[in-house]
Formats: sequence, C-alpha cells, structure tokens
Amino acid sequence: MTEFETHRYERDLAGFGRITVRPVDPHADLDLLHGWVSQARARFWGMRTAGRDRVREIYEYLDGLDTHHAYLMHRDGTPVALFQTYEPAADPVGDCYDVLPGDIGVHLMIGPPPAGGPEPGFTGTLLSAFLDFVLRDPERRRVVAEPDARNDKAIARLTRAGFVPGPRVQLPEKPAQLMFLDRDRAAAG
Repeated sequence: MTEFETHRYERDLAGFGRITVRPVDPHADLDLLHGWVSQARARFWGMRTAGRDRVREIYEYLDGLDTHHAYLMHRDGTPVALFQTYEPAADPVGDCYDVLPGDIGVHLMIGPPPAGGPEPGFTGTLLSAFLDFVLRDPERRRVVAEPDARNDKAIARLTRAGFVPGPRVQLPEKPAQLMFLDRDRAAAG
C-alpha cells in the first residue's frame, strides 16, 4: 500500500452513512480536538486540563512520528471519532507485555453524541469501521488496546467487539487493562 492508501479510508455503511478516515491536522483540527479532549466525558483520554497550545503540541509531536498516528473519523462529513494507532514496541505499553510481530496498538475516543441524541449501535458501528481500517494491512496480526482499568464502559465495549482481556498493567499515566484482538477473531466477529 502507498502511504496515501495507508492513511486515508472511505467506506459506505448501509443504513449508517459514509465513513471517512483521515490523518489529524494539528493546526486545522485544533478547535475540534481541544473541544473534545477537554470535556468531562473525555477524562480517560488524559488531556482534560490541557490548553489549546498543549493539545496542538501533542498532535504536532504525534504527526512527526513514524510509529504513532492520529486520525479523525467522519460520518457523512461530520467528525465522530478520534483515534490513534501506534507500534507497541515504540510505546511504554511495549514494556508491559511480550510484543509480537504484527501487533498494532490503538486508542479510540468517540466524539460527542450525534445532534439527534444517542443512536443504538452507533459506537459499535464506528468501532467496527475503525478495526476494518486498522486491519487493512495484512501484516497487522493483532490489535492491542490499553484502556484505563477504571473505564468499565470502554472495557465492556471492547469485550463485546471480541477483544480478550490480558493482564492489568501500570503505565506511566494510568493503570491499564490490556485487551487483545487477533485478526482471525476480528474477521469472525
């Protein structure tokens, strides 16, 4: 795949709309990013008290790495989720478990509820599209997530998506519950 193909994604989901994934632009997306990460509902994202300049710095830093990437997911042109992918061996989480070839780490934050209010199946549909995007590369054999161990909602959502709990670990910024999803399990789900 070319770098462009790796970092952009579009898919029509029947009954849901058109999903588009594109890299975060730390400058053009700053208002949106800061607005989302500073909300009380984003407490587990770890940036609630970060000012606009700090949020921009963080996403500029990520934008400069070859091992970590940040993306925005849109539904019919409206931003609905922020997510990141990373190579676990190049991240503190890689010190907490045996990283296997083909592991890809992920963070996902669903944006505020749609204007019409919460929709049944909304988060599950976005998570499924996100996993489809992440696993497009056949070299990626396993998805690794490490939600805050106190975030019962995220752990339950990942479990429903087929992730299997691993060990609970202490990362520099949080106690984390490692969660794993093998490519074969994702395809069967």
